[in-house]
Amino acid sequence: MHAYVIGNVTIDETIAVSEMPVAGASVLGRQQSRDLGGKGANQAVVMARCGLPTSLIAAIGEGFRANIIREHLAEEPVVSHLVPLTGRSSDFSIVLTTPDGENLNVTTTDAAQNLPLADAVAALADAAAGDLAILQGNLTDKTTRGVLEAARARSMVTAFNPSPLRSFFASLWPLIDIAFLNEGEALALTGTSGESAARTLLSAGLREVVLTFGSHGAMLVTDEGVVRVPAAACETVDTTGAGDTFMAVALASAKLRATRLDRTAVEHATRAAAITVSRPGTRSAFPTASELAKILASR
Repeated sequence: MHAYVIGNVTIDETIAVSEMPVAGASVLGRQQSRDLGGKGANQAVVMARCGLPTSLIAAIGEGFRANIIREHLAEEPVVSHLVPLTGRSSDFSIVLTTPDGENLNVTTTDAAQNLPLADAVAALADAAAGDLAILQGNLTDKTTRGVLEAARARSMVTAFNPSPLRSFFASLWPLIDIAFLNEGEALALTGTSGESAARTLLSAGLREVVLTFGSHGAMLVTDEGVVRVPAAACETVDTTGAGDTFMAVALASAKLRATRLDRTAVEHATRAAAITVSRPGTRSAFPTASELAKILASR
């Protein structure tokens, strides 16, 4: 039982601003944190903290950010397969956050877009049938498709978070078992929303679709029916990483209980995401291993 997260890793520079700037505007900000980030690293860290053996496969460049990435990952229970790229920069994100907890995230992709397919597939050499292969939208079409095909050949369970949105995603659905999307992503990819969007994706070959609606909760849709779960009550401080926390905990909850996604997994995920949004930062905001153990022990 193992999870393989193939994605990106960044250093997040979070800047607090009074309001989101409009085009051409200059605004004053305050550096709030410098933290490990990137959707791939976020999901891997949270899954590993859940107690599920987890590997992160990601590319890094040269320079001080690469050193910071290594140092942060060494503090986590994650098996890191970091692919060094000569002559490239490690990826980083500038995160603007407002007093109401909303954020705008700009991420560079020089490293992620150059993760060699051969290195990503090689990291799956020890994967067994039923293990998880988890991807997001930061890799190239070639690498994303190649990893999904390799995972299929190994009878792994494939999970995908289509963020950031890319034009080639529509052709990937037959290679994906589980998708996690927010309402904006669902609308952009299917032209519809809610259960209708989920049903569209199921008809394209997926077996489970999870839609998240922020403070309005989440929805799990399968051929067997629809499960709706309200959001856990919390005070929103910073929504950075909340979706990654949700996806990681939902998958880990189901995997650790040797079941498919269910109401319990989504409830666990909403409680964990509520902790993340109640704290500033990225990795520093994630639930601790002890907090996650308490959540996962509940039914």
